[in-house]
Amino acid sequence: MTSAREFIDQAIAKESVVIFSKSSCPYCKMAKQVFDSLNKTYMAIELDDREDADEIQTILGEMTGARTVPRVFLNGMCLGGGTDVKRLHASGELIKKF
Repeated sequence: MTSAREFIDQAIAKESVVIFSKSSCPYCKMAKQVFDSLNKTYMAIELDDREDADEIQTILGEMTGARTVPRVFLNGMCLGGGTDVKRLHASGELIKKF
């Protein structure tokens, strides 16, 4: 069985866009809507469906400086959360990162 850290690292390495999310979180929905509007596919990892959610959030906190969701990664780099993604999209900077 892979550790939570290995799971995170593998997901980020494998997919160009990874959103660590919770299904009821409005900021997570905001981030997903931005990528949907750009017709960009993403891997959404719904932490409320996982038993290791707390561990994943702790590791994401160590990696990114925040353990809140969403944590959005594009090409291995953390973009931040939902408002960060929305701001990058509104400024035209997000599409340049693809």
